[in-house]
Amino acid sequence: MIEDKNQQRTPLSEFGEFGLIDHLTKNFKINHSSTIKGIGDDAAVLNFENKKIVLTTDLLVEGVHFDLSYMPLKHLGYKAVVVNLSDVYAMNAKATQITVSIAVSNRFPVEALEDIYAGIETAAKIYNIDVVGGDTTSSNTGLLISITAIGEAEDEVYRSGAKPKDLLVVTGDLGAAFMGLQVLEREKEVYKVNPNNQPDLEPYTYIIERQLKPEARKDIIKLLKDLDVKPTSMIDISDGLSSEIIHLCKQSNVGCDLYEDKIPLDPQVISTCEEFNIDSTTVALNGGEDYELLFTISQDDFPKIQANPNFSVIGYMKEANDGMHLVTRGDSRIPIKAQGWKNFNG
Repeated sequence: MIEDKNQQRTPLSEFGEFGLIDHLTKNFKINHSSTIKGIGDDAAVLNFENKKIVLTTDLLVEGVHFDLSYMPLKHLGYKAVVVNLSDVYAMNAKATQITVSIAVSNRFPVEALEDIYAGIETAAKIYNIDVVGGDTTSSNTGLLISITAIGEAEDEVYRSGAKPKDLLVVTGDLGAAFMGLQVLEREKEVYKVNPNNQPDLEPYTYIIERQLKPEARKDIIKLLKDLDVKPTSMIDISDGLSSEIIHLCKQSNVGCDLYEDKIPLDPQVISTCEEFNIDSTTVALNGGEDYELLFTISQDDFPKIQANPNFSVIGYMKEANDGMHLVTRGDSRIPIKAQGWKNFNG
C-alpha cells in the first residue's frame, strides 16, 4: 500500500469497537421515512408499510476484489456501496438503506477507515440512501468490506421473465472497467521496477474511472418508468456480458442471438484494446465490473426506447432449443460461453 509517510496514524485501539463505530458514523443522516431507527441500537428498525423489500449483500476482499496499491480507500468505500446498489436497481427497485461491516488488520490506522467511510458517505448522499448499521472487527488477513443493501419494490423484475422474440437491451457501454484494470496492473508493474516513474494516465481517464469509481444505474430505473417500459427480465453486468446473458436465458428458459456489431464500446476501450492487442468483443463479453443493466423488453416497447442514447438493442431472445449464440460481424454463429469474472480457481 502506498502511504504518505507524514500522514497522521491513529491506532484503532485508541477508540475501541463502539467508539470507532460512533466516530466513523457520526456524519450519517437519515433521509427515508422507512428508516425508523438507524445506527445506535441493537438493530435498525425499518417500516416499508405495504411495499415489497429487496435485500442483497456483497463481500469485497483485499487481494481478490481490490488492490490497495492503486485503489484509493475513498474510492473503495464508494465502489463497495455502488456494487450493492446495482443489484437493487437490477430488480427494478429503489435502494433505501445499507449496512456496512468492515474487518480490518492493525496495519490500518483510524485515518484509513475514515477515508473508506468518507467514500461510503459520498455514495450515500449521491444515491440518497440511509446507512443504518453494521460492524467493525479485527482481521488477520487484510481488509474485508461487506455491505448489505435494502430497497423497496413496487414492480420488481426478475431474471426469469424473458420470452422468445423479446429484445435484448443494454445500458451504457461495456468493457471499460476491465481495460481500466489492465492499465492499472501494467502501471503497477512499471512502478515496482522504477518507483520514481510517474505514469501518464491521461489517455485512460474514462476506463480507469470505470474501474476505480463505477456508478450504479439508478437513473435507468426512473427513465424506464417515465418511458412506461417494464422489462420482462433484468440483471446487472458484474461478471461480464456472456455470463449475464446465460443467467437470463437459463432462468427464463429461452435462447438468444447476440450481435457482435451491436455491442456498445467506448472509443477509449477500442484504442486501449488495440494497444494491449486484446480483442474488444472478448473484453466486452468477459470483462465484468461494468455495472450496467442488461434487460429484455417486449418488441411492442421498442418504439419507446428506440431513439434513447442510454440504450443499445444488442440481440433478441429465441426458443430455448435454438441455443445462445454470438452472431459475429462475419455472420458466423458462435455458442456463448461464460468465461466471466472468476473469484474461485480450480
